Amino acid sequence: MEKLHLLSVALGLAALAGVNLYLTVFATGLAIHFHWITLGTQYQSLEVLGNPWIIGIAGVLYLLEFFADKIPWVDSIWDAVHTVIRPIGGALLAIQVLGHPSPAFTVIVALLAGGTSLLAHTAKAATRLAANTSPEPLTNIGLSLGEDAAVLGGLTLVNLSPLLALIIFLICIGVFWYFARKLLRSIKGKIGVARKKLEPADRNVSVQ
Repeated sequence: MEKLHLLSVALGLAALAGVNLYLTVFATGLAIHFHWITLGTQYQSLEVLGNPWIIGIAGVLYLLEFFADKIPWVDSIWDAVHTVIRPIGGALLAIQVLGHPSPAFTVIVALLAGGTSLLAHTAKAATRLAANTSPEPLTNIGLSLGEDAAVLGGLTLVNLSPLLALIIFLICIGVFWYFARKLLRSIKGKIGVARKKLEPADRNVSVQ
């Protein structure tokens, strides 16, 4: 049962890292540093996140993401850059949760955590890409604030009930992948329409 709880916390943090790695580390570090949460003996390895240097660096990076995440297309570029960073960060967080278990268990959890972070990141990036086909910026701002709130709420749920948090995260990821095809078709359709509108203008310019 203890290993199941450890796995739930590890994969829960990995899923949240896939949405916003820096906020996950920053908020968790603050909570640990100021003793807003009490770590159980099996989670003592997470105390390192309360280090002021880690909190400071994560805070600065989160501040950058806070603004980049609300600008259309800049957010998609930011997501593209973090396609590797977030899964690696999620895997490292999961390994830190485990402490020092058997090497085989560490590798298994790292693989699962990296995959979970990648799925969450892909869901976020695809949603943002769909939102960017709309010219108004309010959708991006709303999505960004909603994602930040979801991360903070997710961290609270992980602290209160790790197993329930993991189940909810997996359901959310499953729901996304169920609708992913429709979302991708919508994006392709809008990009196709945009290309058709641009093609005549390009031809006219070349003829002149």
